[in-house]
Amino acid sequence: MNSPVKLVIFDWDGTLFDSVGQIVSSLKFAAQTFEQPLTDADAKSIIGLGLPEVAQRLFPTVPELHHDILQSYSEHYVANSKGDMWFTGVAEMLNELRAAGTQLAVATGKSRKGLDRVLAQTNSRDLFVTTRAASETKSKPDPLMLAEILAETGIAAEQAIMVGDTSYDLEMARNISMPRIGVSYGVHSVETLKSFQPLSIAHDVAELQQLLLQYVSLSEAV
Repeated sequence: MNSPVKLVIFDWDGTLFDSVGQIVSSLKFAAQTFEQPLTDADAKSIIGLGLPEVAQRLFPTVPELHHDILQSYSEHYVANSKGDMWFTGVAEMLNELRAAGTQLAVATGKSRKGLDRVLAQTNSRDLFVTTRAASETKSKPDPLMLAEILAETGIAAEQAIMVGDTSYDLEMARNISMPRIGVSYGVHSVETLKSFQPLSIAHDVAELQQLLLQYVSLSEAV
C-alpha cells in the first residue's frame, strides 16, 4: 500500500466473532421446522449476506415462507448463542490498533438488531467509530456500506483496509477499490479468498494483528 492506513473495517461473523457453528445450527433448525432441505455446506456458504439474501439463496422455491423461516432462525440463534464469542486475541488486537491511533469500523451481514446485541454482549461499541449492518443498507458484495463508512469518517478507500473471511467481504472491498485482507479461519477457503487479490491472508488472529500493525506502522512513517 502506498497510502497511509487510517481505518480498518472488520466483518463480524467468522472474522471477529466465533459464531459460524451457531449460525449453521440455527439455519438448519429453521429449515427443518418448515421442512426445507439444507446441508451444512449450503448454510455455511451464505454467511456474510444479509438475511433477505440468505432466504432467497437457500429457499428460492418458497418465498412465502421466507419471513417465518428467518424469524425462526433469529429466535433460535438468540436463544442458543451463549457459546459464541470473540476469537481468542481479538480484544487485544482491537485495543492495540486503537492505541496505535487507527480508527476501527464494522461492516456486517447481520441485522442492526443482531449487531447491537453482540456489540453489547462484547462491550465493544466504543471501540468502533461507526458500524453498518445489512438491514440498514445494501447487502455485500454491494460496496454501499463501505461507501457510507468512508463518507462518515472522511477517509478515502485507499487509506482503509477491509478484513473478512468470505468472498462477499473481499468482493465488496474490491468493488470500491479498497485494500483488503482475508482470514482463513472463518468460512471461505484460501483459494476462494485469493481470487479477490487480498494484500494477504491471515490464518489466525495473531497473524492478522501482526499484519495490520505492520500496515499501521508503515502509515506512521509516511
